[in-house]
Amino acid sequence: MKRFGEKVDGYDIPVLNEREIRAAAGILFLSTFISLMFILFKGNFVPIKFVITFFFTDFLIRVFVNPKFSPSLILGRLIVRNQTPEYVGAAQKKFAWIIGVVLSATMFYFFIIVNAYSAITGIICLICLIFLFFESAFGICLGCLFYPLFYKDKVQYCPGEVCDVKQKQEIQKTSIAQIFALIVFVVFIILTIYFLNDRFSEKPYDLFGVQNVEQPK
Repeated sequence: MKRFGEKVDGYDIPVLNEREIRAAAGILFLSTFISLMFILFKGNFVPIKFVITFFFTDFLIRVFVNPKFSPSLILGRLIVRNQTPEYVGAAQKKFAWIIGVVLSATMFYFFIIVNAYSAITGIICLICLIFLFFESAFGICLGCLFYPLFYKDKVQYCPGEVCDVKQKQEIQKTSIAQIFALIVFVVFIILTIYFLNDRFSEKPYDLFGVQNVEQPK
């Protein structure tokens, strides 16, 4: 209960499984994103209040109890249980999750206690989505990037070994032709939006006319 992280043979510091962390981040991202869609399209704030409550509670358990008992991490562990663990240092993850506690506590105060929304809640929610998306999609812990600013000890066992200075392999390098292809694709998207926006805005018709069949009385 007192030790933050797992003791694994071959690692001299407590570590966590990055795969289950990414799975948990994906779960939290999806639930938060869906609840925001209810606000944008239905004006319904009930789902986001539940999500914030669960989010806040989950991060409190991670930081002040033990990550072993975090519901989202347990679910993430069940989802990726057949995958080989990828170990990361627990210290920087704890720091990142403390940021998560602060952000979710602020949201909890405004949405649950005060029962109000503002630009503050909108910005914090956007920050949370960005943090969760980068963690789940790219394996990049944005909160961990701030760890060296507050602690002098060297960060160890980062996801993808980004902490270690090393030369990129050939398959990791990006050529000028690839950059050019990316730029061309971005230009293609912009031109498509500009020239085909009116066409894409037209509501599709029912190809087989199922909706137009008169229902029996």
